[in-house]
Amino acid sequence: MSIRRILVADDEESIRWVLSKALKKKGFSVDLAADGNQALSLFRSNSYDLAILDIKMPGIQGLDLLQQFHSEQPDILVVIMTAESTMENAVAAMKHGAYDYLTKPFDLDALDAIILKAQKAAEVTDQIGQLKCELQEQYSFGRSIIGNSQPMQEVYKDLGRIAPSDVTVLITGESGTGKELVARAVHFNSPRLGKPFIALNCAAIPRELLESELFGHEKGAFTGATERKSGKFEQANGGTLFLDELGDMPLELQAKLLRVLQEKEITRTGGNQVMPVDVRIVAASNQELATMVKEKKFREDLYYRLNVVPIHLPPLRERKEDIEPLVEFFLTRAQGELGVHTRECSQEALALLKRHSWPGNVRELENVIKRATLLSPNQVLMPADFPGLLSSGDIGTQEDSLEALVARKLQNSLAQMDLQDLDNLYEMVLHQVERPLINIILQHTRGNQVRTAEILGINRNTLRKKIKTLDILVKRKD
Repeated sequence: MSIRRILVADDEESIRWVLSKALKKKGFSVDLAADGNQALSLFRSNSYDLAILDIKMPGIQGLDLLQQFHSEQPDILVVIMTAESTMENAVAAMKHGAYDYLTKPFDLDALDAIILKAQKAAEVTDQIGQLKCELQEQYSFGRSIIGNSQPMQEVYKDLGRIAPSDVTVLITGESGTGKELVARAVHFNSPRLGKPFIALNCAAIPRELLESELFGHEKGAFTGATERKSGKFEQANGGTLFLDELGDMPLELQAKLLRVLQEKEITRTGGNQVMPVDVRIVAASNQELATMVKEKKFREDLYYRLNVVPIHLPPLRERKEDIEPLVEFFLTRAQGELGVHTRECSQEALALLKRHSWPGNVRELENVIKRATLLSPNQVLMPADFPGLLSSGDIGTQEDSLEALVARKLQNSLAQMDLQDLDNLYEMVLHQVERPLINIILQHTRGNQVRTAEILGINRNTLRKKIKTLDILVKRKD
């Protein structure tokens, strides 16, 4: 936003004339109001970037107009003019949200300085607004959290309901399901957008240091505390604090966390100064906190304080229809991060990915795709590009395992051939598969060609022709 249109409201005609002439000379569009009621009418009929209001006018007073303007258009900049050079008027104007104030009589240089400062402030506001839009777009539920399955649709509905509010959220789900991503989406789609988002993994911090990480400490509070340090609550003030793996927090610290949530104030370790904090809590755990409450490993009162709105993220194995869009998303991301050529995933590879149980959930899938994208020489990813899955014993049915094994062997064999010199690849591969297959079934039936033909699903004459063409030796066993 840049300042283009200005509203001037003053009951003195000479003031209106001087301001209008000076501002129009600098290229601004200017509307004039002789009293507060006219100013409000113009404000509601037009769009203004800046308003210059006299503090005392007939009708609605300047400070009342200021409050009304901000309630209807929070981003408008307002400059208050006053003929009384008193500290009370200046304080009152700024307290009510004025951007600045002018004391009559004023010279035009003072006005120019305020306009220039307001212009820069408007540009910063515009940049912040643009950044907020980009963040909201980046962390919108459909872009940052991928999945169209029914379980994810339920998650989206919950997120849409809670994000604009300020309620405490408890996210549950296995490791790798994307709990921090959901927490960020909640923050960046809430009124706290633009304020800090601070994350703390309670399992990653030694227990003896976790209190200091949360609440900060004073110099000398313990051995090694050589200077004052702010904690995560202070750093997140005005924004959102994400507490991950909350089930690992020791019981004595749970009591202190509960008090902060109730009193909305903290005290640094080793200090006695009480500091108010305004923080939204989003907590997460891959443990069953309800079970831990029953086992006396987690405070019941804290659990209910946190579990205002529960959101459960399903494991990837329960929403396998989301694997394909997730693969496309991770392929695009990996190409950008790694600078590799365009990749896509073959249907055979997708089938393999969908058969895997994904104990590491979405995080595991992302790492598998990134590794395959980096290491594969092929434009199209094949099952052989995922050797860890092929050999994991998690392939599924015998038919699936056979298909995956053939694909891997075929990929390795073809990689050693010059495909440009071949014109009968299909027949060659087909014969190499048919010969061992017929041999195996003949051995199984002890050379009984009638039974072999039945198992293969072909007639006996076709089997005889293939035995002759493929030069298969039949040994009949009694």
